[in-house]
Amino acid sequence: MNTRERDFWDEQSAPRIDPEQFNEIVATAADLAIVLDLQGTVQSLVVNPLNPTIGRLDHWEKRDIREFLAEDSLPKLDKQLAAYNSGDIPTTDAIEVNHYDNANWEFPIRYTLHRTSDKNLILMLGRDMRPVAELQHRLVKAQLALEKDYESHRDFQTRYRVIMDSARDAMVLVDAGSGRITDLNTAAGNILGAEADALTGAQFGAELDGFKRGELLDQLSASVSAETSAPVNAIVRRNGKEISIQARLFRAGGDKTYLCRLDGPETSEVFAEELAEVLTLLYREGADAIVFTDRTGTIRNANEAFLNLTEVGQLSDIKGKPLSDFLARGSVDLKVLLDNAGRNGTMPIYSTRLDSAYGSQISVEISATQVEARTNGGFAFVVRDASRMDVVRDTPATAGPVSNEAMQNVMGLVGSAPLKDIVSATTDVVEKMCIETAVDLTRNNRVAAAEMLGLSRQSLYVKLRKYGLLNKGGDD
Repeated sequence: MNTRERDFWDEQSAPRIDPEQFNEIVATAADLAIVLDLQGTVQSLVVNPLNPTIGRLDHWEKRDIREFLAEDSLPKLDKQLAAYNSGDIPTTDAIEVNHYDNANWEFPIRYTLHRTSDKNLILMLGRDMRPVAELQHRLVKAQLALEKDYESHRDFQTRYRVIMDSARDAMVLVDAGSGRITDLNTAAGNILGAEADALTGAQFGAELDGFKRGELLDQLSASVSAETSAPVNAIVRRNGKEISIQARLFRAGGDKTYLCRLDGPETSEVFAEELAEVLTLLYREGADAIVFTDRTGTIRNANEAFLNLTEVGQLSDIKGKPLSDFLARGSVDLKVLLDNAGRNGTMPIYSTRLDSAYGSQISVEISATQVEARTNGGFAFVVRDASRMDVVRDTPATAGPVSNEAMQNVMGLVGSAPLKDIVSATTDVVEKMCIETAVDLTRNNRVAAAEMLGLSRQSLYVKLRKYGLLNKGGDD
């Protein structure tokens, strides 16, 4: 087959074409055909009727084509026109330009330039490049999206790997279908007795003793399905360690995977060490004062915050002294704290005042816990400075609102009794509640209750008789 362009149209094979037929051929062969003189004036043009998106361009005729070219396209056209004017031109040439007109629409065109029998005229056959440009635009967007997804994937992969390697828990990912290890962290490799890279891809059941083929997967499935989520106990084949496996099933990318946490004998020791370290830091640097005493309330140890509250120089100055030396009501406060903590295990909160080494006092809230140590048991006290709360309570503007129920109860008395009697009745209720609380806290020790309330013993008995509390719990 002959495809050489010089042989395509010769004197023997060239058909005779009428002007009307030639116009039709040109109109359909190109998206836009322009007859242009060498000064750049459009003499005539025709738009391909099969490409209606270009629209009507009749207003281009007899006007300089430069009026409808983008600024960056002007040098390309001027170079071609200069070449045609000088006569130094190739047989065919092509340029890509961007057109625009007064409607402010723009489209790219690739022109091939052809000589005509008239030396002053050239034929420009243009191909609409918008489909190609749109395809290139989509390709660029797809490439950018792919790059973004790749960067996101790398980001997640890096985070995942850092978390796995930094986790102290031994974690193993096992494919639920094949039972092979898909990934594991360094801690799991240490428990299983091999490097993580060597274990990846191995059968998880083969690394444990006592499991036949598929038996481990069955037990993991049963463990995940059980409501109690009981662990699977196993022995590591390489080192004989006893471990328990806590499994969790999840699905990712259509594949089911078991996330297995391996707990060995050293796991609890690591957690205990971490907890001891954290508690030690809390004791040394915590904002709340912490005091440890024996069963009688004698101080064994105290942190720096307690020394600051009591204005004591060093621990040796108070070690061996009773905690009651620093409580405003002395042995009464201490007895209430020890009795309640000893009876219930803890006393959540107790308000009193704390005496410093130099006689000043501050309001404090104390919580007490009975501690049963392996050697000598005792009590732990957490002391919090409550002096700022006293300021808040004493400030009317910041006082808490009265509950609606209390307001309704008081309002219900209005009209049924004089104001003096209403105030007296509500005062009696509050007074009775305070006395009952003091008696309960001191386990019916009337002397301690009177001292706690700031009353004489005789006044306390009068009020107990008044409210019918005299025989409550017996006398001390």
